[in-house]
Amino acid sequence: MKDEVRLSKLMADKGLCSRREADRLIAGGLVKVNGVVVSQLGSKVARDAQIELLKEGARQLEELVTFVINKPVGWVSGQAEKGYRPAAALLRPENQSSLYRQSPLRKKHFEGLAPAGRLDIDSQGLLILTQDGSLARQIIGENSKLEKEYLVRIEGQVTSETLKRLRFGLQLDGQPLKRAQVEQLNPDQLRFVLKQGKKRQIRRMCELVGLRVTGLKRVRIGGLLLGRLQEGQWRFLRRSERRLLLDPDQKSLSSS
Repeated sequence: MKDEVRLSKLMADKGLCSRREADRLIAGGLVKVNGVVVSQLGSKVARDAQIELLKEGARQLEELVTFVINKPVGWVSGQAEKGYRPAAALLRPENQSSLYRQSPLRKKHFEGLAPAGRLDIDSQGLLILTQDGSLARQIIGENSKLEKEYLVRIEGQVTSETLKRLRFGLQLDGQPLKRAQVEQLNPDQLRFVLKQGKKRQIRRMCELVGLRVTGLKRVRIGGLLLGRLQEGQWRFLRRSERRLLLDPDQKSLSSS
């Protein structure tokens, strides 16, 4: 029927979890639709169906972890490549920030872990690794409204026309870029705020206006700030911060 949709897709659309997580919960018999347990993968339901997670399903989602890392230059965000180390290798007990110390690392924390927004090898700063598909979708999905803020060191002359072009009017890969916030902090540094994330976007934008990027650091995603997290260290994302990322209209909770 036209008004029916796959249950896993509907759960993802409602923000309950990712489609992959939904399939796992459905297969485990942990999802009720209109009061009835549905355990058949691929099941279709009405778009206005009432979806309920059993307690065990809700508990499993609550246990999904997200890490906040201050990635150094020379580390890759995802899988190891060309001899470069993956940022996940920083997740060791000795690298946990003492400023935010919470629970200890466990083996299960590394299962299904993936970056929610990448930083290239030559960039540093705020990187999120997560098991939480809903959170990842909110950060990097096509409809994401979260701002990403960067401090960028450059070489070259910055003029009012340069800033105007960086803010709006450039194209990459044959497509116009969304409007960006760009301001000059000093002769050698710019501040970028973007709502999209094309590959090496800021570096390529700067090249188009005759600037060379010598350093790039991400300091904010939505209301989540890098704060005092030291380079190479990590911490767990707090529940309050997760809510902040899921609701981009909220103000930043912490600058520490």
